[in-house]
Amino acid sequence: QVQLVESGGGLVQAGDSLRLSCAASGRTFSSYYMGWFRQALGKEREIVAAISQDSRNTYYADSVKGRFAISRDNAKNTVYLQMNSLKPEDTAVYYCAADRRRIDIIGTSPDYWGQGTQVTVSS
Repeated sequence: QVQLVESGGGLVQAGDSLRLSCAASGRTFSSYYMGWFRQALGKEREIVAAISQDSRNTYYADSVKGRFAISRDNAKNTVYLQMNSLKPEDTAVYYCAADRRRIDIIGTSPDYWGQGTQVTVSS
């Protein structure tokens, strides 16, 4: 069991950067694989990035490779998504997710979700 709270979203211009944060409750954060998903208006939720418990393994969707970076600080119970060179097509609600299983292969059904934070990129 874990509660997740995202922050850091906002309105930016194309080419700008944002860093999203996801603060997790509980004392077992280091036991969870963490991921970021997004859902744009009219589209299905999709995985953006994921990171293993020990940060040794990461996954990125092809659409964000080279622009986004996922990281975590287990001591702070926090996972981050650094988003650079943002594009209008990155506009979506971004969700933090947690699961003890590998989020990069289980699909869009992790056990725990945050409430989401809106990212809007203008052209």
